Amino acid sequence: MTGSDRTDWHEWHEAYADPASGLSHRRQAVQGLVETFLDSNPGPLRVVSACAGEGRDLLDVLAARPADAGRVTARLVELDAGLCAKARAIAEEHGLDVDVVQGDAGATDTYAGAVPADLVMLCGVFGNITDDDIRTTVDAVPTLAAPGAAVIWTRGRFADGDLAPRIAEWFEEAGFTRTAYLADDDHDHRVVEHVLGVPPRPFEPGRQLFTFVR
Repeated sequence: MTGSDRTDWHEWHEAYADPASGLSHRRQAVQGLVETFLDSNPGPLRVVSACAGEGRDLLDVLAARPADAGRVTARLVELDAGLCAKARAIAEEHGLDVDVVQGDAGATDTYAGAVPADLVMLCGVFGNITDDDIRTTVDAVPTLAAPGAAVIWTRGRFADGDLAPRIAEWFEEAGFTRTAYLADDDHDHRVVEHVLGVPPRPFEPGRQLFTFVR
């Protein structure tokens, strides 16, 4: 998209500076699920995060938990160069084993070498792509996941309705079990976790799962 239809993602991220903002509340909810995931899964872990922005959903948690940071390797995928630079700076400051890739988070090739992952993060994705692309992405998550992997995803509640319950059903139809569903009606967002309950499928290079429409 061009001109006034384009979202300024740097301006969008500025809302995180306000602890009362909806984005700040969403981040706190996501980080809480990441902490629970780390508590429940000992041993080495691989994480991939799509449309990761500054990466703070994961990086802030690892920075505060050095014992866990040493057992986590991660790939953060973000298209914006400035946001990638901020994520790299945070990772370097805290000595985190994180690969920040500037690239298309909707292209499976971007995840080659970083999957299968124990945690797949799809935060800030589903509110910016078509419903068909959401369904395609949900169906493809088992190709990015390790056995028993968790996926944490978010979706806003918009004026035209709340699609999150349907997305949750799509995950369950794809073989996932819902383990958390955090609905914040004050800030119109949902933060959800599912765990893969069926065998993962082989990685599928060369696929385009989604394209941003904002």
